Amino acid sequence: MSSKEVYLDSCKTSRLAPEVLDAMMPYLTDKYWYPGSFTSIGTEIAEVIENAQEIVAKSLNAKPEEITFTSGGTDANNIAIQGILQANKEKGRHFICSTISHPSVLAVFQGLEKQGFEGTYISANRDGYLNLEELKAAIRPDTILAAFTHINHILGTIQDSNAIRDILDQADHKIYLFMDSCESYTKIPINVEESGIDSLSISVHKFNGPKGMGILYVKNGTKIAPTQFGIVRLYKLKPGAINVPGIVGTAKAVEMAFSDFDKQIERYRDLQTLLYDEIIKRIPDTILNGPPIGERSPAHLNVTFRFIEGEAIMMMLDFDNIHVETGSACSSQNLQPNYILMNTGRTHEESHGSVRFTLDRFVTTEDILKTVDALEKTAKELRRRSPLGKKEQ
Repeated sequence: MSSKEVYLDSCKTSRLAPEVLDAMMPYLTDKYWYPGSFTSIGTEIAEVIENAQEIVAKSLNAKPEEITFTSGGTDANNIAIQGILQANKEKGRHFICSTISHPSVLAVFQGLEKQGFEGTYISANRDGYLNLEELKAAIRPDTILAAFTHINHILGTIQDSNAIRDILDQADHKIYLFMDSCESYTKIPINVEESGIDSLSISVHKFNGPKGMGILYVKNGTKIAPTQFGIVRLYKLKPGAINVPGIVGTAKAVEMAFSDFDKQIERYRDLQTLLYDEIIKRIPDTILNGPPIGERSPAHLNVTFRFIEGEAIMMMLDFDNIHVETGSACSSQNLQPNYILMNTGRTHEESHGSVRFTLDRFVTTEDILKTVDALEKTAKELRRRSPLGKKEQ
């Protein structure tokens, strides 16, 4: 096994940045207090949290009071989707989603359907772009919410939230737009005002922040009901204990991501292009899944290696201390073909042969070249063994 670890699975989770840990440490030890108004220590922590809200809000062109810190992206998805639908159910119980949304979004809607809500699930093309004609046709007088994934976690497809908003605005009543932005935040610019997004979710551990932290944006004026109940210490939508160290770490991770945003995006693009070009040059019978390079998430690449299983590639790379993913990050233990690849026209073979590579700030050029070296060796060996593989003459 190689001693140098290469980690290309930040779509699942990412390494905590040392600077983030350093920022959190005082609030795990000495500054363990809760926010408050009448004591010096409480006031200090209140100011820290307000500063964190301001940092996040600035990155989205939002207002600080529109930001709620949650316990993760799934938590934020649940609060937003359930809260908006429950608060507006006297106006209608219909929602619009997509067949290729993230499992944490689909699971919320599946639960709501058992409570009497009704959904329309629109399709996507082979590159993962939503069928906007289906979206237009899906709108009903009782449609309350449209919820989509901003960047698809399997295909890397970037949805056009402005185009979606324009279609929703053609209705004769308000339809809220929720975007699951867990993969898009820090990878593409997001301006909630320009895009007309009413609510979105963010997962902090996907951009070198602490696990167990999420961000929920809810636009002022959005009618939303609480879905959790307890002591309201800070946020009406998220009662209970306040994770001050997590909030501090979140603010630091956001600050780092946006202090050199354009430079990081350019670096991701360079690494992504290098990885793809080297794979295509050195490994035949390789198919790109999702939009072309330059039109997809800059930190994401998904390819199918024909005649071999993605699970086998993943396990053999693991012996070289190279970590990638095959299929959905939330269902990799399930060897069924990935539902997103199947729903966008792939065959069982193409789905099972897919491998996903995702980048973060710690990935280097050397990591990419080492990965391709190992991939080339692995593909040759697995195809030699495979009854479907092309045998060398």
